[in-house]
Amino acid sequence: MTGGGGVVASVGDEGRRRSAAEPGFWQRVVGQLGTALMVVDPAGRILAVNPAAERLFGHAAPAMLGQDAHDLLHRDADGRRIPREQCTLLRAVAERAETREEGRVCLRGDGRPIATYWSASPLTDDGAFSGMAVLFTDAAGDRSARRERAAYTRALEDLTERLTLVAEITDVLGQTLETDEALARLGRLLVPRLADWAAVDLRVGSGQVHRVAATGPEGRDAAQEDWQEHLPEAGEEGGSPLVQVLNGGDPVLQHEADMAAPVTSAVATVHSGFLRTTGARSAVTVPLGSGPQVTGALTLVRTDPAHPFDTDDLSVVSDIGRRVGLVIDNARRFGRQRAVAEAMQRNLLAPLPQPGRLRLAARYQPAPAGSQVGGDWYDAFERKDGTLALVIGDVVGHDLTAAAGMAQLHGILRSLAWDHTGPPGAVVDRLDDAMPAITTVPMATLVLALLDGDPHTGPWTLRWTSAGHPPPLLLTRDGQARYLEAGQGLLLGAPPGTGGSRPSAAQSLPPGSTLLLYTDGLIEIPGSDLDTGLARLRHHALALAHEPLDTLCDQLPARMPPGSTDDVALLALRLPSP
Repeated sequence: MTGGGGVVASVGDEGRRRSAAEPGFWQRVVGQLGTALMVVDPAGRILAVNPAAERLFGHAAPAMLGQDAHDLLHRDADGRRIPREQCTLLRAVAERAETREEGRVCLRGDGRPIATYWSASPLTDDGAFSGMAVLFTDAAGDRSARRERAAYTRALEDLTERLTLVAEITDVLGQTLETDEALARLGRLLVPRLADWAAVDLRVGSGQVHRVAATGPEGRDAAQEDWQEHLPEAGEEGGSPLVQVLNGGDPVLQHEADMAAPVTSAVATVHSGFLRTTGARSAVTVPLGSGPQVTGALTLVRTDPAHPFDTDDLSVVSDIGRRVGLVIDNARRFGRQRAVAEAMQRNLLAPLPQPGRLRLAARYQPAPAGSQVGGDWYDAFERKDGTLALVIGDVVGHDLTAAAGMAQLHGILRSLAWDHTGPPGAVVDRLDDAMPAITTVPMATLVLALLDGDPHTGPWTLRWTSAGHPPPLLLTRDGQARYLEAGQGLLLGAPPGTGGSRPSAAQSLPPGSTLLLYTDGLIEIPGSDLDTGLARLRHHALALAHEPLDTLCDQLPARMPPGSTDDVALLALRLPSP
């Protein structure tokens, strides 16, 4: 038999072809087919049905054979007969064309109407039209299957979205070591993708809780952050998921009925008020961190009663809470380490001398929030022979390591320069030789400058050497500014035997001039080259050259473009005017 003008053939080896040609093979295939199949002749009478069609239409095959398919089966939604001229199947038979239809109502043998999907293909025998083969599918069952597939797809999409959100939170929060910034980013990620409101409560000190962030549909809500309370005693935990979680309990899922429970503690009252104010219909509260390392709690709120949180959401939010707790714990440790390093640096920056009419000023500016403290330092002291030594330096490394290395170099350089009568390059050579043996510093840059001349009357000569450091900037009273680029040598810690003796340079300084020594954090900004940074510094320094020295030191860093991720040390010397 052929269908739609083509030959139905099996594909395989010759043995399978012989099996397909055996009498009754295709009848067995049709009989085992799970889809209802009906064959009608050119007049629309039923010639054959398979068992699936018997089950679908509730008629035995003998009762159907020879019947007019339209008269036997076709009805409207109310079970009434439909005029033959409106029958799509009869039209397809008449036109001998492939046709399909959705929603055709058929009457079962038990009198129950069923909606079906059907498709028909013409059959030919030696080129002559012999009828149509019609496949029927129960539309209700198909819709149920489609609903199941759609629900499964939605579940997969929801799972993918949740996993993506968790991965994104992990990635984004891992990019900062500042607690406030981490919590701000967290709120933007959770609202509105997972919740309508998010609140973070942190344990601070001994037994205190601070609500440090509350984010809603319009962003941060300061009114929901303005509170702090002592944690209640263990016996006062009734009715408070927040207290339960903060005290090491399991995550909590709340629905409307749970939120109506009475509360007995101050923290519970605040938490209940938050849920009431936000119009919560469901909420989850999970610990930040895990086990004994709980640093706080995360509460998420949904206000749509049609989409409450469920146990799957609770699992996802719990995972997020563990990750956020780790970020906050790391940020706190970093903050403590940063504070120690910064305090160490400030304490090691000795008071500046003010010999004669010479004036000195200096500033140290820590790296901005989110960056690590570096090893920048300045120093100025009078040597044994009365000359003034000026130092600016930068130790490679960060935090306590860099601060400790800076302290080591600071003390050794003072000792070496105290009574050395040779050029500054020779002093730094000795420092470079000693550094691997008696310090932990791998590399560093610095400028050592020695000012010769009477501190009251001059004349003054500056002798200096640079170990890979940015050049000093000299400002004169007549509005000139130039970098002292001579005396450049390799940085401290360079491989031995690569540079020979360090160079020294000398320059007479006119009365009323200003000398600026600085670290690279003042001129280096990500995305900008060094020459641009030096040009900016020269421009702004000239504009402030006639200001008091303290004003110059205050305003110069402020006028440089923002964006530096390094700390800044600045040392300024001003010579007296005639």
